[in-house]
Amino acid sequence: MTQRTTDASFGSRLRSFVTGESTGGMLLLGAALVGFVLANSPAGDWFMGLAETRVGPSALHLDLPLATWAADGLLAVFFFVVGVELKHELVVGSLRNFKEAAVPVVAAVGGMVLPAAIYVSIVVPMGDASSLKGWAVPTATDIAFALAVLAVFGRGLPRALRTFLLTLAVVDDLLAIIVIAVFYTEEIHLPALAGAALAIAAFGWAAKAKSLRWWVLLPVALITWILMHESGVHATIAGVALGLTVPAVPQGTRPGRTHHFEKLTRPWSAGIALPVFAFFAAGVPVIGSGGEGLEWSVFAGVIVGLVVGKLIGVLGATALVTRFTPLRLPDSIGLRDLLPVGFLCGIGFTVSLLITELSFDDHQHAVAAKLGVLLASVLAAALGAGTLRWDARQARTDDMNADGRPDLDHRQIGDEDD
Repeated sequence: MTQRTTDASFGSRLRSFVTGESTGGMLLLGAALVGFVLANSPAGDWFMGLAETRVGPSALHLDLPLATWAADGLLAVFFFVVGVELKHELVVGSLRNFKEAAVPVVAAVGGMVLPAAIYVSIVVPMGDASSLKGWAVPTATDIAFALAVLAVFGRGLPRALRTFLLTLAVVDDLLAIIVIAVFYTEEIHLPALAGAALAIAAFGWAAKAKSLRWWVLLPVALITWILMHESGVHATIAGVALGLTVPAVPQGTRPGRTHHFEKLTRPWSAGIALPVFAFFAAGVPVIGSGGEGLEWSVFAGVIVGLVVGKLIGVLGATALVTRFTPLRLPDSIGLRDLLPVGFLCGIGFTVSLLITELSFDDHQHAVAAKLGVLLASVLAAALGAGTLRWDARQARTDDMNADGRPDLDHRQIGDEDD
């Protein structure tokens, strides 16, 4: 009995550690750093050989390199968590109320459109048409990294700022998913896509059943992923679609299950799927090349798009919508609080690296884009951390969002009940 209690306690502590916002970003960063170092060390050939090692049944067209399994397979687990979060926010969370969701939604759109425009404006004058395929690389925000930096450096700021950033990042992910599905699908096989739709419906039915049967849910999820992979649509879309079928509202006497599914799946996403993907995706061999063969317009476009475009897009869109419409920022948040949020949105990382792999299949462009994502993410994180501490030291008014009513929510990031 004592042994089982100890094991359960250890498992609970490990799960809490892996899924903690401050540690999630560190796991990602650590895995990416190890991959980058290995790729640029004497073990570089071994690392590249490992990434290209093929495993899986060839009869199902699934004899894929390990790096592809990480991007297409493991990352589907991450996107499942995103789908569950999105379903929860749409039905019972911050996106269910238009007035509350409108400003972060507009900020997310501005934070995607401007970086793409900046990227295009930088690469077009260079006359390299193939570089344009990466226009979506600087449009994504990494939820895990952004929330990790906010959790560590945002103490003392309103907790509403975390909700704003989370809402913005979830919408950002939704838009990135749409971009991947629409612009990075070359050919669609309708029979496989129809089969995937049926499997998604079956998963949704099983997720709503009185008793959850994991021996049904897991095989159906796997079949959905295989069919989605065969359809030509990027396989990670299967994860989002499955997550959206999980019920968020009570079914009779049964409570909503989005929180339950997220709690069970997030440790696998944060502890395995994301770090393994980061390990392979960040393995960019650059030492010894002296920068030769890199497409510098892509490199510059990604960095400027993420660090500058995200900041101006988020701040600019928010300033315009709160200035010329009746919409206002949430209680306790002022426009100055969005300076660090804008920088945090420039942490592209996971989804940006995925879009890079979908955009470029040649070394010249892929390496330039990946280096741009890695450098921009580190720079954006540092600027976000610095401006968060600056913001926390500034005096706050009784009506930060300037809606004419005193702020009522005085909870802060880092409070014991956070």
